[in-house]
Amino acid sequence: MALFKFTKAMLAGQPVDIYNHGEMARDFTYIDDIVESILRLRLLPPDAVGSEPPHQLFNIGRGQPVKLLEFVDCLEAALGLRAERRYLPLQAGDVLQTWADVSALSQWIDFQPQVSVDTGVRAFVDWYREHYQARICAPLQ
Repeated sequence: MALFKFTKAMLAGQPVDIYNHGEMARDFTYIDDIVESILRLRLLPPDAVGSEPPHQLFNIGRGQPVKLLEFVDCLEAALGLRAERRYLPLQAGDVLQTWADVSALSQWIDFQPQVSVDTGVRAFVDWYREHYQARICAPLQ
């Protein structure tokens, strides 16, 4: 959601809200890695235990938090625009850092996400440009 929201704001020349003055981190996962995980999981269904239906819970993610300001830097590079950054305090109920524990997923399907945040952001910008026919500037120097 942040990627779409930030991209839309930057292309419209609007400020990007950066909470906790950028001192937070999130686990960003590219859709191709999510799809690959699901495709592999469907080939390895869990065994039934007793009368309970077979199930297993997995976190799908990169398992690596990325600082919000680094994420915005990647987006600026991909768009060729500088974000107008509006630094705001931490919102009530928000957390400083989140990331997925993917250890069970890695053990079950022997897969680690392959798409870096930078590559994923660039692919998103390409998609956004094509889908919305947005004008994307030349890369920043």
